[in-house]
Amino acid sequence: MKKNGITAATGEFQKFLIAYYQDGQKGELKQPLVYESDIHVQLVNDEGKNPLRCIWSGSKSVFIIEKAIPKLENEEETTEDSISPDSKLHFKEARAPMPLAVMKARQLISWYTMAHNPNMPQLVNASSPAVVLPPVWVRCDSSDPEGTCWLGAETIRTDSKVTGINFHSVTCKGPVIGKASFINLDELKKAHKGRHHSSTVTTKGYAQYDLFGSTVVESSIIESQSSVVVDFTWNNVENILQTPPLTSAATLNIKVGSGDQRSPVYHLYKELEFLIVLAEGLKTGETDWPEPLETKTAVELVRALIEDLKNKFDVYQKQPAKESEKIKSDAASVEGSIQTAFVTDRGDLDFAEQLWSRMRRSVASYRDVVDSLTLVIQALKFGDIQPWIHRGSSSSLSKLIQQSYHGNMDNFSLTGLAPIRMLLEVGLDKMRKDYINYFIGQELTTLNYLDYFLSSSVDVQEQVQRLKKLHHMLEIVVNCNAFLNLAHEHLFPLTQSCLQFYKKHPYSEEHVFHLQIRPSVISSFYQNEHPQTWRVEVSSGHGQKEVKTTWQLSGMAPVEHVGFDIPDIPFETTINGEDEEPAYFTTMISCSQVHFM
Repeated sequence: MKKNGITAATGEFQKFLIAYYQDGQKGELKQPLVYESDIHVQLVNDEGKNPLRCIWSGSKSVFIIEKAIPKLENEEETTEDSISPDSKLHFKEARAPMPLAVMKARQLISWYTMAHNPNMPQLVNASSPAVVLPPVWVRCDSSDPEGTCWLGAETIRTDSKVTGINFHSVTCKGPVIGKASFINLDELKKAHKGRHHSSTVTTKGYAQYDLFGSTVVESSIIESQSSVVVDFTWNNVENILQTPPLTSAATLNIKVGSGDQRSPVYHLYKELEFLIVLAEGLKTGETDWPEPLETKTAVELVRALIEDLKNKFDVYQKQPAKESEKIKSDAASVEGSIQTAFVTDRGDLDFAEQLWSRMRRSVASYRDVVDSLTLVIQALKFGDIQPWIHRGSSSSLSKLIQQSYHGNMDNFSLTGLAPIRMLLEVGLDKMRKDYINYFIGQELTTLNYLDYFLSSSVDVQEQVQRLKKLHHMLEIVVNCNAFLNLAHEHLFPLTQSCLQFYKKHPYSEEHVFHLQIRPSVISSFYQNEHPQTWRVEVSSGHGQKEVKTTWQLSGMAPVEHVGFDIPDIPFETTINGEDEEPAYFTTMISCSQVHFM
């Protein structure tokens, strides 16, 4: 059958998408492609990279189509690092997503529809079995009266057969301040009923609050790399911007970065940081020593520790308490740090751990490490001290101490990287016991579950990485306890989730952990706050014939390819206060269906 111009264009577009999709399924193609020289097409399989994630949740795989960005002159030799700072902003703007004209977007959507129409045998995709493509979404320039910024289409299937197409249209306006400019819920329901000729509708609400954004500590809002966002969903919405009822389903989305000075375990983070410095030095042969935290030298502090052991038989009963006080003062000395009963430091530090605590605060060079450890080994060798150490300690220094009890020590050469390794092993031993103290002491897990992270049988670099994971888990749990007052019944499942994740995945501060929670537990953090996103979904019909109209408010622009006129917002609206009137973008997502005969 001879093809006319429209079917020929549809066929070419269809072949292009099918080839791209099949290559993507094989893992052979990840880069975006250009169609007809001016259309940029990308198959997105990662939900985190989907530009629609804040307004649409559908298929995992989706085609994103936009205007191709013209290549700059000598672009092959140009990178962002190679241009001046003054030009970087223009460099990024030139590579921002670019929309297509609304009319062009409608044409692409019609080609996608025709390609799946079983009544079009002249198209190659009408052969059996047909290739069913992922949804297509096209960036639009809002040039039509409605201000359309996205157009989308996805197939409706019965078993493996395509029986129709769902069309989506997204319009966005704003930002605006004040509820007077918002549509009311009855108007939204009426518009949906008129569009879809339905007599009854149901409503579903969604709201998202930034809990850290609303948490104030000593008159300052928590910021840094950490965030805790809560998502609410509920049925039977009563009005626009309704506060989520206590019967809502709520999920905490937790992302915590290590190293915040206000963290209750910041002092432990500094210990871990020094441990990582030693591990890096062991790996590269060069150590970037941090600034000492003590005025006395490492040798002076170690010599004083040895003298105390020589002169006081009861040092083992007294010294641990002193050391515990010292560490606590380290944590408390950080300006603005948050203290919590959840964090209780150990009071049973043995000699090796006390040695580590002094040296990690005072060593400033390789020579400091060698001279300090030399003092210790000589004191052990000549029987000047016989210090107590924890049973099960695995460091080489602990083994020498055990041998000194019997007056038969192995020769240990403090040359090359051996001193760095010895100090690193002592730190690993000490910090393992610290994490056991926190997690087991709060009954958040058992030793069996921690075994993977505490193993000393793996490479020393891997040991450090596993301790780093343990610390990140502790930061997550402690922050949720300190800032959100979460109790054991919530911290326990959160800990288990972290343990399961980190047994299988590498260290990541970007990963978001999820925790189901009752709204009443966190009601004080959101009920008097403004949501950063609020959405109502009006729907009618059932199964494949269900249609939805979604209206959304968001503090951030939901699309990145359309410019908005930002009004002069009064300074008062940017301050976190009771009378704050936030500026919101309004987004309408409409759908319609066509069913093939």
